[in-house]
Amino acid sequence: MPLKLKCPVCGRLLGRPGTEKRLLCEGGKHSFDIARQGYANLLLPQKKGASVPGDSDMMVKARTGFLNAGYYQPFSDAVNAVCAEELRGDTVADAGCGEGYYSSRLVNATPGLTVAGFDLSKPAVSHAAASAKLAGIDNPLLGAAPGCCFGVASLFEMPLCDGSADGIVNLFAPVAGEEFARVLSDDGFLLVAVPGEEHLLGLKRAVYDRPYLNELRRDEIEGFRLTRKERVSYEAELRSNTDILNLFAMTPYYWKTSEADKAKLNGLDSLKTPVCFDLLVYRKNKKTGASSIHR
Repeated sequence: MPLKLKCPVCGRLLGRPGTEKRLLCEGGKHSFDIARQGYANLLLPQKKGASVPGDSDMMVKARTGFLNAGYYQPFSDAVNAVCAEELRGDTVADAGCGEGYYSSRLVNATPGLTVAGFDLSKPAVSHAAASAKLAGIDNPLLGAAPGCCFGVASLFEMPLCDGSADGIVNLFAPVAGEEFARVLSDDGFLLVAVPGEEHLLGLKRAVYDRPYLNELRRDEIEGFRLTRKERVSYEAELRSNTDILNLFAMTPYYWKTSEADKAKLNGLDSLKTPVCFDLLVYRKNKKTGASSIHR
């Protein structure tokens, strides 16, 4: 199905009038500019929740540097393979798309696919759109579909029409069960990625005196049924101090670790660590709908 955006103000269909670089609702009252990078800011000021919501420039640069080095490419390949097997249509929403690495790779791996990525972080979305443009990926916001487009928006209030997504990819972001159920078609799938117990244990051993295993998230999402579970596990060998620091900066540990423990990474030029993720595939319960994830 074609990408169907909805106005975050009135809920009516958003479209692009002619060749103008803006989106306009069907009622003609609400307009949203398309930035030169190729994204639209669809997050209303009263919905921001913070003066600068989402990832900062520093976090975006760290994540981009690390991902572009290829350390998570096997994981991205696994995401692409699962999506190809589960998809029964041609439109996927990336809920919490960040800097767009996974969105762009998914489009490139799946001919005829349209991916719409949404994130609270304006720096991340701007980078995602600019990178996709530089890579020559078509942009549905500019009338070139299939392809990849990005918008600043909350994954709890995605600017997509009801039932308009054939799949949702949710990688390391909060799970908005009720919103995902609204956006998904009846035949759609939800792919959630969560870290395994030993994920990045090598990094934690380098930082903490008492490294700990990750607490596994529960698999249940109310109103959805789990239909598939895939484990992606391998060892990554980081080849430079820059890569090590970039990885650390893109984890929650960065904000919870003392300066003394952070400093332990400064002299490291290489690091081996397990990379371990669970890919969880869900389908909607047809009778009950959905509300929220069980924590």
